[in-house]
Amino acid sequence: MQVPVVGLILLVIVIVLISKIMKIVPQQHAWVLERLGRYHATLTPGLSMVLPFIDRVAYKHVLKEIPLEVPSQICITRDNTQLQVDGVLYFQVTDPMKASYGSSNFVFAITQLSQTTLRSVIGKLELDKTFEERDFINHSVVSALDEAASNWGVKVLRYEIKDLTPPKEILHAMQAQITAEREKRALIAASEGRKQEQINLAAGAREAAIQKSEGERQAAINQAQGQAAAILAVAEANAQAIQKIGNSIQAQGGMDAVNLKVAEQYVTAFGNLAKQGNTLIVPGNMSDLSSMIASALTIVNRTGMKETQLSRDTAKGA
Repeated sequence: MQVPVVGLILLVIVIVLISKIMKIVPQQHAWVLERLGRYHATLTPGLSMVLPFIDRVAYKHVLKEIPLEVPSQICITRDNTQLQVDGVLYFQVTDPMKASYGSSNFVFAITQLSQTTLRSVIGKLELDKTFEERDFINHSVVSALDEAASNWGVKVLRYEIKDLTPPKEILHAMQAQITAEREKRALIAASEGRKQEQINLAAGAREAAIQKSEGERQAAINQAQGQAAAILAVAEANAQAIQKIGNSIQAQGGMDAVNLKVAEQYVTAFGNLAKQGNTLIVPGNMSDLSSMIASALTIVNRTGMKETQLSRDTAKGA
C-alpha cells in the first residue's frame, strides 16, 4: 500500500513542478518575471520555461486598449463659472516593465493627472469657449498625459469629454440667450426679406419703364420710317405718273387726246360754274365758243410742255 501512495505523492510533486516551470501567456498579455526579487524578463504570449521557487511572475499586464472612465469633477472657467465635467480615457500598456516599476499604480496616476490637467485647461477658457473647444480640450489632456505616462510604460491614445454640465441658473440664462438670438435672427431675416422685396419691386418697375420707353421709341421710329416710306412711295408714283403722261403726250395722237380732255373738262367746269348760286353766268360772246376753247388749249399746250420738261428733269434726277 505504501508504493502507490509514494507514487501518487511523486506524481503530485511532478505536476506542481511542471506548473511552476511551464508558463503559458495568453495573446495580448505580458507577464513580468522576477528572479530572486529582481526583474529578470518579460514573458510574451506562448509557452515559457521558468525556474521554480527562484522565478516568479510578479505582474500581469493586458496589452489591449483599455477604456478608463474619469470620475466627474467640478471645474471653474476663466469667467468664474462652475462646470461639472466627466470623460473617458483610452490608454494602452506599451512597456510592461515600466508599467510594473515606474509607478505603484499607473491607472490611479493617469486618472489623477487627467483630472488635474482638465481643470487647468478649462480654467484658461471662458464658458462659451468650453462648448466650442472640445477638440482642443481633448488634445491638451492627451498631450499632457502622454508626456507623463511615457515613464510609466503607458501610451495615452485619446481622451473624450462625455458631458459638460453648467449650473441650472447658467442653463436657464443660456437658453434665454439662445431664444433671444433666434428671435433676433428671425427679425433680421424678415427685415432683409422685406428689403429685398422692395428692391425687387423697384427693379421690376424700373425695368418695366425702360421696356415701355424702348417700345414707344421703337414704335415712333417704325411710324416715322413708315411715313417716310409712304411719302417716298407717293413721290415715286407721282414721278412715274408724270413721266407716263409726258410720254403719252409726246406719242402720236397724244396731243389731240389732251385737247379733247381739256375741252371736256372746260365745258364741264363752265357748266358747274353756271349752276352756282342763284345767278346764271353767261359768257360775253356765246357765238365765239370755239375761240375760248382754242385759248384754253393754248394754255394747256404751254402747261403740258412745262410738265413734260419737269418729268424729264425728275427722271434724270432719279
